[in-house]
Amino acid sequence: MARYRADVLDELKRFGVLPTPETPPELVREQLNDLYCYELRRLRDRRRAGEFPKHEYADRVRRLREKYRLLSRPLWTWIERE
Repeated sequence: MARYRADVLDELKRFGVLPTPETPPELVREQLNDLYCYELRRLRDRRRAGEFPKHEYADRVRRLREKYRLLSRPLWTWIERE
């Protein structure tokens, strides 16, 4: 059973991810990573469709990475220590 840190739960809530104590952190991370990959592919497709100039792409990817900064944290920092 995992007791998620309050700051992690707040961050996950922004994405509509609401784990229970029974939800393994690995599964939650995988779900969040899937959302990130989906948004990254969507961004790439929008660039290819000409929605924004190519020179803006790197900055938009950087902002997307910042939005999903929780993925850069090790899983052990997502849960409370017992």
